[in-house]
Amino acid sequence: MVLQILGPNGQPVSSASLKKELLSQEVAAASFTGVRSPISGSPADGLDPYVLGNIMREADHGNPLRYFELAEQIEERDSHYLGVLGTRKRSVSQIPIRVEAASEDAKHVAHADIVRSWLKRDTLQAELRDILDGVGKGISFTEIIWDSSEGQWLPLRLEWRTQRWFNFSPTDLETPMLRDAGCDQPLPMFKFICAKFQAKSGLAVRSGIARVAAWNWMWKKFTEKDWAIFSQVYGQPIRIGKYNAGATEEQQNKLLQAVTNIAADCAAIIPESMIIEFIESKGADKSAANYEARCKYLDQQTSKLVLGQTATTDAIAGGHAVGKEHREVQKDIEASDAKDLSAILNAQLIKPWIDLEFGPQKAYPRLIIEHPNETDIPVLANALDKLVPRGLKVSAKWVRDQIGAPEPLDDTDVFGADVVAPPAEVPKVPQKKPAFKASLNSISNPAQKGDTVDEISAAAETLAQPALDAMIDAVRRLLDEATTLEDVKAGLLTLYPKLDNDALAGAMRMALVFAELQGMDDGT
Repeated sequence: MVLQILGPNGQPVSSASLKKELLSQEVAAASFTGVRSPISGSPADGLDPYVLGNIMREADHGNPLRYFELAEQIEERDSHYLGVLGTRKRSVSQIPIRVEAASEDAKHVAHADIVRSWLKRDTLQAELRDILDGVGKGISFTEIIWDSSEGQWLPLRLEWRTQRWFNFSPTDLETPMLRDAGCDQPLPMFKFICAKFQAKSGLAVRSGIARVAAWNWMWKKFTEKDWAIFSQVYGQPIRIGKYNAGATEEQQNKLLQAVTNIAADCAAIIPESMIIEFIESKGADKSAANYEARCKYLDQQTSKLVLGQTATTDAIAGGHAVGKEHREVQKDIEASDAKDLSAILNAQLIKPWIDLEFGPQKAYPRLIIEHPNETDIPVLANALDKLVPRGLKVSAKWVRDQIGAPEPLDDTDVFGADVVAPPAEVPKVPQKKPAFKASLNSISNPAQKGDTVDEISAAAETLAQPALDAMIDAVRRLLDEATTLEDVKAGLLTLYPKLDNDALAGAMRMALVFAELQGMDDGT
């Protein structure tokens, strides 16, 4: 069977379509004299619903330039949107990355080792964050600058390219094209990472978060403008100047000038016969609160849009319990972004790299972005301490993986006490009847004396106590953090489904087993 190099579209790559001379060049760099200008337009200036609607329709019909310009301007002009979007991108770009070899074959291990070495670059985190720019705009473009100076193929760097320099094929409005003078050009093979992060299914230009964020941002700016006008008018008391009936026009003008300048200079000189009164606007504070509430509401909608929740970004009621619940939602989105990013890099960077360096392969190394399993080491150690002496067989490699400990290099590279060889196995003497009572007493508590029922009760209490203590501690923490009865009620409703009752149920099952074994022993 002849292996072929396949492109991102799944079709075989011909020598004509793969132009290796372009791989080490920058084909999408900025140019002041070309169509890929570093200077951007400003569609956000004077934005209103009619203009925004036209921008969206242009993007839908195959001209996304103004939409991408607007999406970039929103990040520059809205601190809240920039903050939550940056949080989402940074959280994914900092997740640990591991590489899995395609198999244990030495060739596949060598492929994986090359990728692992490349991942140690200091600039990788910033490059991943640039690729994640597609989270907001629906798609991002990163140019791969390859290095073949020493006879090998190596991704030298990943250069972010603004979405303004790209278009989509008019035939499907989906295939990316490079803007060029006269006619848009297809993207060179193995040259770009086109990362799609779609908030909804559909065309990339209609699936970005910025599509919805633009409307929230526009309404918020309207509110902030009205708030500023209101503050100018009612934020200061009304100044009224009073003059005598016989005041001349010159005196009246001086009084008007004094009243006008008081707002800016906080000082004025008027004749003794004239009076300036300050009248406070009643209810101004309540009216200003309406503007603030609307801005907070729109910010919360943006937080939900980007992070799926509000508790980690906005001060809301509910305390620690609600914040922890919302953090779980953010983790789900983070894990989804990490899986999408892994798939994109494997298909558009790792596979082309291995094809260029080693030729087509049946299987390729996999780059995986995910948090390692978080193991509660004290709980695991306590469980092993109780279960291993009772016959449970556990792989040492599995234990090391759970606690994150590497394999020792040799017998001298061991921390802690010397390993004691297990005692020689003693031949078992067949018994007519199992020693149920002896087993029961050893499992429960050898120090307990008294009736069998008391022993079973003591054993069940010993096994169940940690589970009961955990439940009581969780409720106690909730009560300590709650400030009102409503907080307690909401916290209990949230806490109840999460209470770990498996340990308590297990203790009860073991107690029933002990009782059944004792009954079997008494009945024989």
